[in-house]
Amino acid sequence: MNMQLLHELAFYLMYACAALAIFVIVERGLFFGYTMRQATGLEKAMTHAVQHVKELPAPLTARPSLPLELVSDILSEKHHLTSEKDLEDFSESVYIAKRGEVQQRLWILDTIVTAAPLLGLLGTILGIIDTFKALASSGVSDPGQVSAGIGTALYATALGIGIAVVGMFFFNLFQERIERINDHLKVLMLRACVGRTEQQAASQQSHGKLHVA
Repeated sequence: MNMQLLHELAFYLMYACAALAIFVIVERGLFFGYTMRQATGLEKAMTHAVQHVKELPAPLTARPSLPLELVSDILSEKHHLTSEKDLEDFSESVYIAKRGEVQQRLWILDTIVTAAPLLGLLGTILGIIDTFKALASSGVSDPGQVSAGIGTALYATALGIGIAVVGMFFFNLFQERIERINDHLKVLMLRACVGRTEQQAASQQSHGKLHVA
């Protein structure tokens, strides 16, 4: 078995993990920043008087966003629901669905944080094995070559730990952002549910009177 080839393969896998982690960090960072701005803006604009998405400020509805989708779904459906219980159940289901979308692709970063140190350790072991095999076949003629081989092998562990540390930092940072965004989504859900129109109340009262009659 070619240990040198396996050692290089472990490095290539770690480089791929690093590139994938950078992509996820940049993509999720932009997504969380934009979603947070939209959520805070909609939270300020969502008053009891807002009953339709078209009543919101144009800058907040010009581009699609996760908070806007949540508010739009609730506002468009709440006028067709006949009871507060139905509205509560529907809004809760919309909130759960949108909350799940916030956590997309974070499992990739979590997997890289776990796998990178293991790949680095594997690369170190394979590098040390390859160094000892070379020494066994040619003998120890130059101690510097042994040190160079061991140093190259240990570089794999350092690279794996470095990738894991950076990934863990951003993973924990994103978890904090997710909690804040979910809090804003919860507030938007509650504000979108309140402020039922007078026509709805009158319709429900007349419907109740007819049912009693």
